[in-house]
Amino acid sequence: MLILYMHPGCVFSAAVMKTADELGIALELRNINASEQFEKELLEKQNGDRHTPYLIDTETGTELAESDEIVHY
Repeated sequence: MLILYMHPGCVFSAAVMKTADELGIALELRNINASEQFEKELLEKQNGDRHTPYLIDTETGTELAESDEIVHY
């Protein structure tokens, strides 16, 4: 499963979501502005940083924080 921490106003999150949609890749979206739990999870993973997008591939354990790296992945 691919989990994407994002927020709607982030152009970098939008670029990742657009690419995933074009490629037919399903993402579990976690909007950090709509959920305190998702924001807390992101802050823990990034040592207090709210930077989005942030992708987790639960099958491989891969975690990526830069939109270009996520799109390439």
